[in-house]
Amino acid sequence: MRLAALQNSSVFYRRVLSRFPRDISLAFAYGSAVFRQTGGQMESMLDFVFAVDDPVTWHTMNLMENRKHYSFLRYLGPKHISSIQTDCGAAVYFNTLVPAEERVIKYGVISTDALIEDLLHWKTLYVAGRLHKPVRILLQSEHAKLRAALVGNLKSAVIASFLMLPESFSEEDLFLQIAGLSYSGDFRMVIGEDKSKVSNIVKENMPHFRKLYNSILQECPQVVYKPQQGRLEVDKSPEGQFTQLMALPRSLQQQITRLVERPGKNRDVEEILLQVAQDPDCGSVVQQGISSIVKSSSITQSAKGIATAGLVKTVAYSAKKLQKMWRGWRRRPS
Repeated sequence: MRLAALQNSSVFYRRVLSRFPRDISLAFAYGSAVFRQTGGQMESMLDFVFAVDDPVTWHTMNLMENRKHYSFLRYLGPKHISSIQTDCGAAVYFNTLVPAEERVIKYGVISTDALIEDLLHWKTLYVAGRLHKPVRILLQSEHAKLRAALVGNLKSAVIASFLMLPESFSEEDLFLQIAGLSYSGDFRMVIGEDKSKVSNIVKENMPHFRKLYNSILQECPQVVYKPQQGRLEVDKSPEGQFTQLMALPRSLQQQITRLVERPGKNRDVEEILLQVAQDPDCGSVVQQGISSIVKSSSITQSAKGIATAGLVKTVAYSAKKLQKMWRGWRRRPS
């Protein structure tokens, strides 16, 4: 594994990672405890995601080293835990409210194959959506397909956002659209999350967003990017929008097809997307498609979280989220 990214991290992150089995293809930290958000204090709980090649082996080793991290599901053993991870929700298994290095952490485990699937095709947009925003990469293996999928996910976020924006817009408009993709349709934005979350993420982290997306915007033939002015212009012709629609991840194309296609017809995806490209409400259709993906995965993953966290931790975690939402509501100008 390539350790350059890890060596540039703080001692704290290295110590946290040292507590876990080493078979990790990608490890990253994310959220407001890593990147400060506007109008609030840094979160006390740190969020991590670990991608692993072999979930059964990884959970076997982790149960030996960190058995107390798991809820009552630990009694089912690593094979059942891996099945719950892979077959339910967004293919992520979270252990939450875990003490580590005098902090509290939450970590999710996803198989490398499931992560690549989500990055390329937006099957759930759960982990892929987190990676639309700046994260702190702690460890990354020399996995060519994973590397390509990580870049492809960012390109898809840009293209989807172009379709929902006007012909001319600012960098901040684009990054707000990108950061909001994985929250569109998420029921937790109704109860449990600060309603100004997306704006808080972007406004405090514009330099990080620029660094993440600069090369993609510079190379994208669909847009005129003026970084000095912080402005962008995108092709909104039917031909331009059709090209963008054809470049969207497969699951999103399928959701758009379901929204548009009338019962009884059997047209291919290309024909349907050509129709959508000429529709004045093209951006709205794309938005609905994204919302349908996020809504489904957010509900099923949250339901799974009750079992993986256990009742006591679920109540404690939910209380923290509601408290955060209340703080955000109180900060709003009257």
